[in-house]
Amino acid sequence: MNTAAAFADFRTYPLISALAGVQALTDRVLVKWADDRVSPFHHQWLRDNCPCPLCVYTVTREQVLEIVDVEENLLPAETSVDAEGCLCVAWQDGHRSRFDPGWLRAHAYDDESRAERRAGKPQARLWNSDLQLPVFDYAALMNDNDALLQWLLAVRDIGLTQVRGVPTEPGSLKLIAQRISFIRESNFGVLFNVQSKADADSNAYTAFNLPLHSDLPTRELQPGLQFLHCLVNDAEGGESIFVDGFAIADALRQEDPEAFQALCEIPVEFRNKDRHSDYRRLAPIIALDASGQVSEIRMANFLRGPFDAAVEQMPKLYRAYRRFIAMTREPRFRLMQRLNPGELWCFDNRRTLHARNAFDPATGARHFQGCYVDRDELLSRILVLQR
Repeated sequence: MNTAAAFADFRTYPLISALAGVQALTDRVLVKWADDRVSPFHHQWLRDNCPCPLCVYTVTREQVLEIVDVEENLLPAETSVDAEGCLCVAWQDGHRSRFDPGWLRAHAYDDESRAERRAGKPQARLWNSDLQLPVFDYAALMNDNDALLQWLLAVRDIGLTQVRGVPTEPGSLKLIAQRISFIRESNFGVLFNVQSKADADSNAYTAFNLPLHSDLPTRELQPGLQFLHCLVNDAEGGESIFVDGFAIADALRQEDPEAFQALCEIPVEFRNKDRHSDYRRLAPIIALDASGQVSEIRMANFLRGPFDAAVEQMPKLYRAYRRFIAMTREPRFRLMQRLNPGELWCFDNRRTLHARNAFDPATGARHFQGCYVDRDELLSRILVLQR
């Protein structure tokens, strides 16, 4: 039997409860914990997750075993708990596996353990017009990883934050965005300048009001995070408006479940083209994850193509779409604030819809810079900072 644990996962797992015993059954192993919980582990699951150096390359910590290369009906010859409290399995083909109890408990799939994990997962904190806006200091975020972590957790859980004290030199935005990860480039560039211009290729580059929307709904994957950094803002008007799209979807699910279902199931096409590009994406306005929770809002009326739905679905889609847009205009959901030079917004573009009031360029200059970072990079950075 292996005497040293060679565990694949480099993260540490706390010992929530020690192994109290193990019992081999026909198709699974029953693990009994000191807190009286019982967790079944099927033989294939245990063999598939063997962390030994023959099954996992220790340098990359990536699995090399493919379960199809193991006999489907492989059985343990012996199961035991060793002196270090690890589950040990000697297989009939001679292979040996050893499982750390902290790792095993963290991945147990009995009903109680799975419910515990679901309850422990980060939950979106829905907000409305009464939101106490989370505000962070630029210098602290650039120099203190603890402050950085608190900012990123707020972005993840609330979806809207403000940073103050940011230098107003063009390009300064890149430095703070890269505290998270690399910037996602688009056809608008790595950094894009939000200014009114005569040859605008987007309504964002005009003085018009912009209705509530997510950026780049025309893409298969909308950008996860959006940054908007104010360099100059002397023009009258142009206030920023935000709503929590998840909160609106939640209210719609409760107040009008038929409309909610329509926006989850009937796809809508979004289009954006200029001289050099032509982007199109067909997708529902509300996307759900595997557990049925809202994971994404896709919305930009000024980039929407004509609805293409079945005859019997068209009235249902229009009713739902009108209801959703009307809800984004309700004062209960809307937060409005002017952004000043040296301040920036960082928000979840796949959750928090943003808008801008019209402004008058004759009254002064207005220059914002923006960029995108994918949501995956945010979540990865949080996990690394939490180690």
